[in-house]
Amino acid sequence: MSRTIVLLVALTATAFTQDSANHEQDIWNLDKAYWEYVKANDLEKYRGLWHENFVGWPFVSSAPVRKDHITDWITANTSKGIKLKWYSIEQLEIQVTGDVALNYYRIKTTWANREGAEVRTDALRITHTWLRTHDTWQIIGGMSAPVNSEGK
Repeated sequence: MSRTIVLLVALTATAFTQDSANHEQDIWNLDKAYWEYVKANDLEKYRGLWHENFVGWPFVSSAPVRKDHITDWITANTSKGIKLKWYSIEQLEIQVTGDVALNYYRIKTTWANREGAEVRTDALRITHTWLRTHDTWQIIGGMSAPVNSEGK
């Protein structure tokens, strides 16, 4: 009987590990989609990534914001004729625990004007907290900050 219990525990642990790895990949794909939506200026799909109860602190804001202000930074750029031209993401760590996932990464971005000339580059550290509700992951919290002087 003890062999049966050990086997059951081992199978459960293996299934949990595989499930967690799948969720980590889902979260990573969603954060990459986030930046594709920014690049395409697809505000509807971008907003769809965010939970109704979101609160976070983007580096462009002096205080935390709610979901109704998550596109402000994008529209502030596009209203000046500036859009995301290029980005590169460095995945650092993803932790999935039940229905909550934390994703930490660095990103370098290049912004261009209407003529395509580069006008700004940014390098940021980003944390997104994702919440699974039903079959969907949505961002429930987050924070971003410029990288330090060493680019870290």
